[in-house]
Amino acid sequence: MTAIRLGTRRSPLALAQANDVAKVLRDSGFDVELVEVVTDGDRSTDPLTEIGGTGVFSHALREELRAGEIDVAVHSYKDLPTRIDEDGLLVVAVPLRQDPRDALCSPAGLGVAELPSGARIGTGSPRRAAQLLALGLGLEVVPVRGNVDTRLKKAVDGELDAVVLARAGLARLDRLDAVTETLDPLLVMPAPAQGALAIECRTDAAYADAVRVALDHPDSRATATAERALLATLEGGCTAPIGALAEVAEDEMYLRAVVAAADGSEVLRRSVTGPLSDPAGVGTRLAEEMLADGASDLMGVK
Repeated sequence: MTAIRLGTRRSPLALAQANDVAKVLRDSGFDVELVEVVTDGDRSTDPLTEIGGTGVFSHALREELRAGEIDVAVHSYKDLPTRIDEDGLLVVAVPLRQDPRDALCSPAGLGVAELPSGARIGTGSPRRAAQLLALGLGLEVVPVRGNVDTRLKKAVDGELDAVVLARAGLARLDRLDAVTETLDPLLVMPAPAQGALAIECRTDAAYADAVRVALDHPDSRATATAERALLATLEGGCTAPIGALAEVAEDEMYLRAVVAAADGSEVLRRSVTGPLSDPAGVGTRLAEEMLADGASDLMGVK
């Protein structure tokens, strides 16, 4: 039995994700020890745009992996920078992806269109904020940080009328009871690679192939790859107002994306289809079309 140290952030959601991964690895014959790592993003309560955005939840895990303090790292894929330094490291597997859509949680049981004008909606994501404002419903978007329970409590206590969270995280924490509406991507497009995990090893690890066989889900890897290629070409990070969603049908991929002005005043939506065999190419092509249609200028609108 191969023994591996599985590195994870200490948050309840990260631990839930890591325990799911650990179970699959144990069922595949690995002896797994969880190692909790505190990241810069966990230490700070400031908005992500102020503490560095992309990479604040993954850098410490990757450094522990390089140093040999852990053998495998479990990341929320959307937390990894799109242009990661891969020196000595490899994303060896992308497990079966959870539902990537966003979810509205309203203690009053209301959907987004039922919320009154002036309702206070909490989110820590500029992408979600821009798209919610673009709906033209008169909503007030309030920045929030903290774990899932902290954010939900702000709504339950009446500080906010609702919060928007990733449905995948709520599912992993068994908190889908809090969801009042799963948001249609036509209204709010999810973040690139939302709901997907990235399993990272050192390139020289003897167990890397066995980890890949145990965990990798090819369609999940393909959709995440396409969405992240789009994000990289647009030169956006996890705090950019960019949404993307890829879907697989036989040997084809359908990718749609949105770029929004931060204040929701303008929204650019485009889509393409392409071969499943070249997900990165599909993502890059859509991004190039969006850049030609003014995406860069749009992301600069304040």
